[in-house]
Amino acid sequence: MATIGFTLTFWAWDLIAPLGSWYGERLGLSSFQQSFLVAVPVLVGSLGRIPAGALTDRYGAKLMFPLVSALTIVPVLLLILVKDSYGLMIVVAFLLGLGGTTFAIGIPLVNSWFPPEKRGLALGVFGMGMGGVALSGYFTPRIAKHGENLPFIVVAIALAVYAVLAAALITDRPDRPVPTASLATRLGSAGRLRVTWELSALYAIGFGGIVAFGVYLPTYLKTWYELDPTDAGTKAAGFALVTVVFRPIGGWLSDRVHPAVVTAWALGVVALFAIVQAFDPKLNPGGTIALLVMAAGLGTASGSVFALVSQVTPQAKVGSVTGIVGAMGGLGGFVPPLVMGAIYSAKDSYSIGFMLLSDLALAGCVYAYGRMRGIRPGGDEPASGATKVTAGTP
Repeated sequence: MATIGFTLTFWAWDLIAPLGSWYGERLGLSSFQQSFLVAVPVLVGSLGRIPAGALTDRYGAKLMFPLVSALTIVPVLLLILVKDSYGLMIVVAFLLGLGGTTFAIGIPLVNSWFPPEKRGLALGVFGMGMGGVALSGYFTPRIAKHGENLPFIVVAIALAVYAVLAAALITDRPDRPVPTASLATRLGSAGRLRVTWELSALYAIGFGGIVAFGVYLPTYLKTWYELDPTDAGTKAAGFALVTVVFRPIGGWLSDRVHPAVVTAWALGVVALFAIVQAFDPKLNPGGTIALLVMAAGLGTASGSVFALVSQVTPQAKVGSVTGIVGAMGGLGGFVPPLVMGAIYSAKDSYSIGFMLLSDLALAGCVYAYGRMRGIRPGGDEPASGATKVTAGTP
């Protein structure tokens, strides 16, 4: 149920991106304006994970999942009414960000139901819900061909049905620790953990890369490779599907190998193929291979980073830490579309953007391997000579 809810709300969260070029033509938007429109839900959905995670620690996913799913219906339907106004589109895109907060609701729910040695795979399976981006990229433009308002109606109905089912079927673990401290106190406690910000940086590269490609890849393929919107959306959906498949693989590997090592190798692969793509290879086969291998690396890294989160974070703080880490991951996806749009407007090229991605991925690779391999559960400093994170919490 958590994975289904994550999938549907992520589809809603990403509703604007597959139609970005359509909105661009309808409203006469520049490349930067179009990039900003598709990036706004990412920003809000990312920052919203911080309170969503902390509230889930306090009130549980049984309340939070159906509540957030139901509230997301409002901006989805409002998109029908504001499609002819760029200013109002920005406002509704801001509200649509609510759909991106469910990640921080599902992580503590799933984490609480599995023993430490199985959390990597379990969280990876839950993480497959980010396939909502792939569903959106594939189905949204196709549904829109049968009626420009139809995608929003379909998603709204799906969210309503899910909200009812979630209220009936989701169950919080009975013995889960319920924090009594205030929201501010709990977020402050999570924010004081050094590991929170280290994991945030790694997740900003891994998941941030996925989000950035999810919202901007259709525009990139349409602009640079001159694909029509439907074909671009299909190929972007293929990219997202690969990240979905490899996320549980990253979690599964992390149950067997140190998650920091898995993260380092995955980001190293991303760095290498980002350089390949920076040289603008032909889409078939060079560009397609480079983009899909990057998708595999980013998906693996996203799974392995949260396998590490589950191992080094006390259960009562998982929601709060997840909120912060998830927020930074989403924010990592907010900036690249704006940068890519600005670079293309100024230089008529995307190569600089891919080189920046390569630099960031390489930095994450080095830091994950050099620093994170020795981190202790719940601690801030590496254990002397440690090479494996011990399962469990302090």
